[in-house]
Amino acid sequence: MKNIFYIIVLVITQITLAQGNFEKGNDLYQKGKYKEAIAAYESILQNKQQSAEVYFNLGNCYYKLNQVAPAIYNYEKALVLHPENEDVLNNLKFAQKKTIDEIKEVPKVGFAKLLRDFTGIYHYNTWAWMAVVFATVFLLCFLGYYFSQITLTKRAYFYGMFFFLLAVLVSVSAALFEKSHFENEKPAIVFAAIAEVYSEPQKASTTAMVLHEGTKVYVMETVSNWKKIQLTDGTEGWIESRAIKEVK
Repeated sequence: MKNIFYIIVLVITQITLAQGNFEKGNDLYQKGKYKEAIAAYESILQNKQQSAEVYFNLGNCYYKLNQVAPAIYNYEKALVLHPENEDVLNNLKFAQKKTIDEIKEVPKVGFAKLLRDFTGIYHYNTWAWMAVVFATVFLLCFLGYYFSQITLTKRAYFYGMFFFLLAVLVSVSAALFEKSHFENEKPAIVFAAIAEVYSEPQKASTTAMVLHEGTKVYVMETVSNWKKIQLTDGTEGWIESRAIKEVK
């Protein structure tokens, strides 16, 4: 019983401290003391109190200090927790305009594109909650069909059952697909001012390209202290692990 009490007290204390540091960071930001605000926000993360708001504010601080890579990194971290946040998306676009590299995005085609466009409408948690709602309505339709004595009403409930059962299957499938995509996708941000990308995981190999801070890449494979990355245009290569920072 005492252990539970201590855990509750510890949790409450951490939440209180996090809230205090968050407000402190906001106050410092308003005063233009961006480095001090960063320290306040970072102290929250050090206590494992993550939130999209903290990462968003950190991104804003780094943006004000003209530190492109940390700004983009923290905006991306915020989007991991809150993918549909319009403020984060807008500020990320402004930060990306400060990057040097202009990497084009090759659009996907065919069925894979259509599927991703559809499932990408919502976060996988949203799809999951939609499945719960549809399942509940399906159950209500089943009860209505079972207990209804009127033929027309019974038929309406019958068709409703099939419609919402289909909706459940679609939303569950979309949730699983989005979750798989989220877990397999490993974005990272280049933090080195200048980073060479090689054709093989060794400096003796040919230099494939040169990237600059703030550029977003996707980690495909890890070999020792090397990361195989892919750009949005499909180009691949090997970069030293210390040159990038993975978002998740």
